[in-house]
Amino acid sequence: MGDPASSIVKLACRNIWKVYGDNPGQYFNTNQDHVSDPAATLEKIIQGNHIPAAADVSFDVHEGEIFVIMGLSGSGKSTMVRCLSRLVEPTAGEIILGDIDLLKANDEELIEIRRHKMGMVFQSFGLLPHLSVLDNVAFPLKIQNIGEAERRRKAAEMIELVGLSGREDAFPRQLSGGQQQRVGIARSLAVEPELWFLDEPFSALDPLIRRQMQDEFVRLQTMLHKTIVFITHDFLEALKLADRIAIMKDGQVVQIGTPAEIVLNPATSYVAEFTSDVPLVRVITCGSIMVPATQDLDHSIIARPDTTLEELLPGFSGRVEPIPVVSDDELVGMVTPADVLQALAESEAKASQK
Repeated sequence: MGDPASSIVKLACRNIWKVYGDNPGQYFNTNQDHVSDPAATLEKIIQGNHIPAAADVSFDVHEGEIFVIMGLSGSGKSTMVRCLSRLVEPTAGEIILGDIDLLKANDEELIEIRRHKMGMVFQSFGLLPHLSVLDNVAFPLKIQNIGEAERRRKAAEMIELVGLSGREDAFPRQLSGGQQQRVGIARSLAVEPELWFLDEPFSALDPLIRRQMQDEFVRLQTMLHKTIVFITHDFLEALKLADRIAIMKDGQVVQIGTPAEIVLNPATSYVAEFTSDVPLVRVITCGSIMVPATQDLDHSIIARPDTTLEELLPGFSGRVEPIPVVSDDELVGMVTPADVLQALAESEAKASQK
């Protein structure tokens, strides 16, 4: 997806803990913003027969960024997205949306924030079976007391956006799984959320439909530039969608970085194992291997700094000349076949040493 669209922090997650048990609050001083020794606190929680579903989790999500949280089952990724939206109450920490401290919002304020600033899509489609596609999409607008004409107009606009024009009067039972999830996406977008949460939205779909929905998601983000927190356990899905990825294990974040950073420089053996099957051509970009342009180049084929080698390689079919790399209509470098081979060889050698 490229670099984050903005350096502006839209959502700040600071030292979030979610502990389950009889008395999780005993481990935290309410007068402190964070615990001074997270490792010791975590050990006490475990020894006290409490369950740390999230342990001292911190990250920022930038405006216009797709921030993917991933990990295996039980890693804490879904707990985190529910803490961010306060569907689950964190035990300790801070969550700042813009200039709003979400954990200090009262029930009435939180309802308004969810209605106007957040959109949510989950693995289960959650459509109302007795309502048509149009009425399902318009439902959150009805909750906001928006007039019927305006909410139907807005709902129709969202339905067109997700490619379901002509199915406005259909009921959920008359739609395929992929179509039902498109309705769920349209419904969550209808309120024009500042922040969009998606918790494994495509994992219940067949592989072909899942790939199509991923493509559709990329198309929508190219148009809308939403700030997104996306949960998945599938690294190839994260690779396709993410600007940055946070990998979780046992309730803790073990690494945050771009897909390329995580694949090429895993912080732990767990991350290395997690990413071991990812083809390097999918993460190495032209920007990371290009050299200065030193000759007149054939511009019949060009690449961008974020073009992956997987996207670039077909351009070398029947061609030995360098491919120019262009950013904002400016020539910034070039990539030769030798550069590609050297990058792949070096990355493979580096990976074999880990």
